[in-house]
Amino acid sequence: MSRTDPAVLISGGGIGGLAAALALARTGQSVRVLEQASAFGEIGAGIQLAPNALRVLDSLGVLGHVLENAVFPDYAVMIDALSGQEITRVDLGPAFVQHYGHRYLVVHRQDLLEALLRGCREQVGIELVTGRTVQSFEQHAGGVEVRCTDGTTDRGLALVGADGLRSPVRGQMLDDGPPDFSGHLCYRGVVPMDQIPDRDYVNAMALWVGPNMHLVQYPLRQAKLMNNVAVIVSQQHLRGEASYGGWDEVEELFSPALPRVRDMLKYIERERNWPLHDRNPSPHWTQERVTLLGDAAHPTLQNMAQGACMALEDATVLAQHVTFAQGDFKAAFQAYQQDRYLRTARVQISARFMAKLVHVGGGARDVRNAVLSKRSSNGFPELDWLYQGP
Repeated sequence: MSRTDPAVLISGGGIGGLAAALALARTGQSVRVLEQASAFGEIGAGIQLAPNALRVLDSLGVLGHVLENAVFPDYAVMIDALSGQEITRVDLGPAFVQHYGHRYLVVHRQDLLEALLRGCREQVGIELVTGRTVQSFEQHAGGVEVRCTDGTTDRGLALVGADGLRSPVRGQMLDDGPPDFSGHLCYRGVVPMDQIPDRDYVNAMALWVGPNMHLVQYPLRQAKLMNNVAVIVSQQHLRGEASYGGWDEVEELFSPALPRVRDMLKYIERERNWPLHDRNPSPHWTQERVTLLGDAAHPTLQNMAQGACMALEDATVLAQHVTFAQGDFKAAFQAYQQDRYLRTARVQISARFMAKLVHVGGGARDVRNAVLSKRSSNGFPELDWLYQGP
């Protein structure tokens, strides 16, 4: 079976892919989303959305849907997991909102995806196709043809690879191998809020930091749930051991932490972990009528909480350049890449720096705590480059 409709093809129906579909369709483009799963869905639980992401969601007309199940933390706080010292906080109240024009919120990943999916279904010009995994592409005069793993082909005006960390579209375009494993492993758990007896930071984004480990907690779904994320920097992996990152290593690395922090590990599911990957920034993710978006283009560690935010920004900037270029996809995609490269690269590098900062021990830990404790909770200049973008 072959499709030949004059549409922009999007490989991947996650947050970035659906946002791109909606952004392009709202400019008058016909779009066809090819999603590999049998239904649209997101893996994981909580996601943080800063003002730069909310600005995009507002422009796409779906912010109201997102707000229905969102939680607005009072502040974000970094706490030393060994001493209990509050190192620094960012007040997310009225001064923050006035400064950036939007609040900071946390939401379940599936709720965000559902809001985008609802927007796509209500928007003329978007076709959503499931059970189709793009395997390869060929470019022809005036278009792109993709071949899927089930043997079907599809032709479109252009192709956007929003197909994630291990993007087949990127693999063919750049042939740059697998993403880089950071040595960090993430364990997650979501529990009902009434199971949380430690209420000190219940309406905050609490980040407990210690040598080679950290733990994040924040509320979800109208504060009915608590999202819990434990991350370790596997010393077993660094030593080259074949087996690493098991629960025994989690307990070992968290053993110096306060009892209240170790107690929070009971909210974490032990059976599965997620190895965390990124890539070095690349200035090239476009090839004529084919381009990449989100994790396919610039995967980042989670430490800046900006992976999904960058994908949302990508979507609107891409659509803007397609409009500016009046359908010249080669020019549009090159301009989009140039527009996005340095900003997304800065996020990737900043996330790596933050990963080191939260996990330091010894004297570096003392310096971190001393320096960050001097910043004002209402001082936002260091965040302006990020939250006032794109």
